[in-house]
Amino acid sequence: MGRFTQGFVGYAFALLVCLAAVGLFLLVTPQSRTERIPEVNFSIDLANARRQASFEVWAPDPVPQNWVPNSSRIPQDQAFFTWRLGFATAKRKHAMLAQSDERPAAEFANRMANSDKSVGTVEIAGATWEKRERPDKNQRTLIRFLDGATVVVTGSADWDELTTLAASLKPHPRIEDTPAPTPSASATPAAAAAAAGRRDG
Repeated sequence: MGRFTQGFVGYAFALLVCLAAVGLFLLVTPQSRTERIPEVNFSIDLANARRQASFEVWAPDPVPQNWVPNSSRIPQDQAFFTWRLGFATAKRKHAMLAQSDERPAAEFANRMANSDKSVGTVEIAGATWEKRERPDKNQRTLIRFLDGATVVVTGSADWDELTTLAASLKPHPRIEDTPAPTPSASATPAAAAAAAGRRDG
């Protein structure tokens, strides 16, 4: 019996030593807490938007600090132009910039905000934005109606972060794809010779 007791005590002591060693290892080993958010480079979509849209497109310049652009989409199968650009905010909430020349503009705004009810307006960087809110969806929205376009900032982000995104937006002029210039006929040798012939005649 004494031999069994001694063996059990030894086993328990060895187990405690092992558990203590594991606990110490976990305590001193650095744990990776880096949140991995897929990031997209929206510069190509911005350039395409400037060519395809009928209006000056808007984009953050620069992107707010510690925000991560994580989605960008320009549908090609519709009669109007729309660009949706999504972000993970500094507080790791969702925010989206959506803009379109869809008509009626109210339909686009209502769909993006999931609401047609205004809850007021706010001045941001000298521009007036309409506010809408859907508490049941944890969604807040800022809307700016422009001549020929509607710009929407929406998401689960709080009003402060949506305001930060709206304040960062800058207009980007349209890019006109023009054909390469052709040489003037008067500059060609053949044209010069023909003109000289007419003068001699």
